[in-house]
Amino acid sequence: MTMPSEDPRIEAAAARLREAAQERADAYGPSPWEPIWKRPRTSKSQAQMKQELRKQRRRLQGAGRRRFFAGQSRRPRSRQNRIGSAAVRRDARALSRVRHSTAWLW
Repeated sequence: MTMPSEDPRIEAAAARLREAAQERADAYGPSPWEPIWKRPRTSKSQAQMKQELRKQRRRLQGAGRRRFFAGQSRRPRSRQNRIGSAAVRRDARALSRVRHSTAWLW
């Protein structure tokens, strides 16, 4: 694969674009945004901390309750779950093969 020959017009246009972008960045000044992990921590009162923890505890308890009741639901289970051990699964597979074959005609 060959590289295209450098065109001085393209290089000049790219340099002008870079320069204009730098001028705009200088005009706006430094970015006010900074990542949350670099921001100084705001101190919370003991009451605020406890209230947050209370809310978090309620949220987690609700999730646990939902998870528990989801497991208790009486939806029909798949055959795979009902047939427990591998040996029983093998037997069921063999029986179904016999059932779907014409072996009983012989």
